Amino acid sequence: MTMALPTSPGNGRGRPLKRFHWLVEPYLYLSPAIILIALVMLVPLVVGISYAFQAINLLNPFETGWVGFANFEKLWADRLFWKALTNTFWWTLGSLFFQFFLGLGLALLLNKPFAGRGIVQGLVFLPWAVPAFLSGLNWAWLFNPIIGPIPHWLAAVGLMDEPQNILANPDMALWGPIVANVWFGIPFFAITLLAALQSIPRDLYEAAAIDGASVWQSFIKITVPFLAPTIAITVMLRTIWIANFADLIYIMTGGGPANSTHIISSYIFTTAFRRLDFAYASTLAIALLVLLLAYAMLILQMRKHLVKGI
Repeated sequence: MTMALPTSPGNGRGRPLKRFHWLVEPYLYLSPAIILIALVMLVPLVVGISYAFQAINLLNPFETGWVGFANFEKLWADRLFWKALTNTFWWTLGSLFFQFFLGLGLALLLNKPFAGRGIVQGLVFLPWAVPAFLSGLNWAWLFNPIIGPIPHWLAAVGLMDEPQNILANPDMALWGPIVANVWFGIPFFAITLLAALQSIPRDLYEAAAIDGASVWQSFIKITVPFLAPTIAITVMLRTIWIANFADLIYIMTGGGPANSTHIISSYIFTTAFRRLDFAYASTLAIALLVLLLAYAMLILQMRKHLVKGI
């Protein structure tokens, strides 16, 4: 016959307390960071979203208060918003397309050993270090037909009848900031894709060469699949940054001529700090936030499938 060992009366009560302590302890350590994130990100976000349902215009300080969805109804009927949305699409697509493919080309070039590669890398990454304000001013001068060479070059090759200010032409003005943004953003893709290329095992290329694969087949079957997850995340990040990047447009064209180069982010800036209509600016910002969140969710789902396929 066996006898049960005596248990102390405190054992049963101590276990739930220890479990609670184990569950709460990590959050106590993280609490300073959580509080800081809440104060820096969540509180301004909530306040900014609340502005969209109010009337807050410093030019009409006595006409304030909750207006419900009136700002969103105004947004739906705003022709300038739809123009800015269209410009945002072309601005983002044009900049991203050339940045990615030129950056990929540079990454493939810099992945090969050659004399002076370190100097070339420094020169390639230089545009990323130039402040956007200075970059915008330089490109605005380059497109000026009086002091800049670009209009004269375009006229010399027959793309223009005579040198003219591209930034003053409503049909062509958006291409000026796009060219400047392409030059500014190529290093981002070159840096990230070069890092991804250097992580691909060299043995795979050697085995493919032994099996008789061509350079193009090695690129399609080895390089692209390994780069696909990196491409997905860098394209997503760069798209969000470009859509929110109004510096070059504001510096080079100011949204003109005749509001022809406004994107949503530059329209938000002028609405908030020129018209002092913070409520409508918050409404515009929410519209851009919803679009970018939907895009980011789509890209992340695509990346998940790419990772599973490798």
